[in-house]
Amino acid sequence: MKIYITREDGKQHKIHKIEEGCWINLCSPNKSEIEAISKMCQIEEADIMLGIDEEEKAHIAVEDNYTIIVVDVPIKDSEGLHEFITIPLEIILTDTFIMTVCIYPIDLLQDFIEGRVKSFYTYKRTRFILQLLYKNSSYFLHYLRYIDRVSNKVERELETNMKNKDLLYLLELEKSLVYFSTALRANEIVLEKMLRMDKIKQYQEDKELLEDVIVENKQAMEMASVYSSILGETRDAFASVISNNLNTIMQRLTSITIILALPTMIFSLFGMNVPLPFINQPNAIIYILIISIIFVIIGFVIMIKKKMF
Repeated sequence: MKIYITREDGKQHKIHKIEEGCWINLCSPNKSEIEAISKMCQIEEADIMLGIDEEEKAHIAVEDNYTIIVVDVPIKDSEGLHEFITIPLEIILTDTFIMTVCIYPIDLLQDFIEGRVKSFYTYKRTRFILQLLYKNSSYFLHYLRYIDRVSNKVERELETNMKNKDLLYLLELEKSLVYFSTALRANEIVLEKMLRMDKIKQYQEDKELLEDVIVENKQAMEMASVYSSILGETRDAFASVISNNLNTIMQRLTSITIILALPTMIFSLFGMNVPLPFINQPNAIIYILIISIIFVIIGFVIMIKKKMF
């Protein structure tokens, strides 16, 4: 648990006890820490644990003394199974402080801790929530643009040298876009509920910021949908090209096999122990070779006319 508060100088300071207007940031707390925080802050343990449950869905819950907001945030997959995944970020709003709970350290919160967000004050709790959500939508857009750039680079590599690993990488990017689309739709429901909450719309500036967050989230949803469609069609197109190339190679190999079978049949015919043409000719081998070459040329011409090569 780390506690921050904005002082008179407008900067965030780390403190060691809870004060009014502070921000409590919990990153992957263990059970004993959750128990201590629950008693200290008068918040149910089960409610605090929502932020460390990777399967938790975005939602809003209003309790007697606090409000819980859970949204999905994008992160780069550290385990390497996928390019990007989404995890829940829990925001607990009380009359005294604001608390964030997350299972992993994320850049989104680090931006606030290091003062990279303008006009951020821990005591402006409603504004802080909206700034978090706006910054979260910005991260979605940032990662979506990154996916678009990377997919274009992979496509150019596939045009020159098709490899299975590149196609599989496109598949992983497509999965990331599916995660993003699902998370953004869930976040949209949360934002729409917040739009109806009088507490969020208490100040005109906050209402306008919330509307900006909704617009940013919708833009991210549209981008994710478009990129997912483009990426899926591109991957299918390259898979079809690979399949077509394989068919072409098999067709050529079949044609070569047929042409090579012609001299084999002729030599097999003249190898039989029965009376045959040129049997008593000293230059029989030359005649047989000439006949074989003629048949090969005829077969080659026929294959070219049939566009087998």
